Amino acid sequence: MSPSTATTRIGAHVEQTDPIAEALARDTTLVQFFLGDPQGYKGPEVRFDGGAAALREAAEDAGVDLYVHAPYIVNVATTNNRIRIPSRKLLQQHMDAAAEIGAKGLIVHGGHVNKTDDPAVGFDNWRKAIDATDIKVPLLIENTAGGDNAMARHLDRIAGVWDAISSAEGAEKVGFCLDTCHAWAGGIDLGDAVDKVRGITGRIDLVHANDSRDGFDSGADRHANFGQGHLPPDEFAAVVREAGAPVICETPGGAAEHVADFAWLREHL
Repeated sequence: MSPSTATTRIGAHVEQTDPIAEALARDTTLVQFFLGDPQGYKGPEVRFDGGAAALREAAEDAGVDLYVHAPYIVNVATTNNRIRIPSRKLLQQHMDAAAEIGAKGLIVHGGHVNKTDDPAVGFDNWRKAIDATDIKVPLLIENTAGGDNAMARHLDRIAGVWDAISSAEGAEKVGFCLDTCHAWAGGIDLGDAVDKVRGITGRIDLVHANDSRDGFDSGADRHANFGQGHLPPDEFAAVVREAGAPVICETPGGAAEHVADFAWLREHL
């Protein structure tokens, strides 16, 4: 482990009721969680005792950085108005809630268009979504694992999204979250993934460190604990090392399993 990687900050996705307790249980200073139902349009909900202000204060007192993951159902790229319009509303609601708790970023999946749609329409819908969103904390677009019509599975599609949003108001507040499982399962070679993503986006703000239960280019979003999946350990560690960004593990289990994953990763960095 080099001196630079010795200070790599590694945290985990945790249950949302008391993220500070979850951070302390893992001896970490950063955690990610949902605000409310990850599969519903109902809107964000702060379940921490005392609400948003109390969570913000508790996090500041404990020195814990908070990241919020937007609901999986958010799809601002789609041509389906019945999904795109509620998705934009939901994204803004979660952006507002993330700002209220003092989050360091809001992570959102790239979404997809329909089979017969021109991907360029999806790219432009992303531009419109950025224009329409009051971005109060960094909005981090995450690469995804599956779907031939996905906006952020393949590098050329990620480039299409980035080219489109570059002209949107607030584009400088949009960053990138690189998921290692999604990259592997999505067919992105890990060997030069960091260089290629940076070449497109200019930045990597967060790493979702996950092993993959399935093979390369499988399209399957199935996370595994470190060393128990298909990712080559040296390439996996190299992505984390080269990205130089905070790390969130979204692996199965609770505090004990996450602590073991932290240790595995530090040993390989």
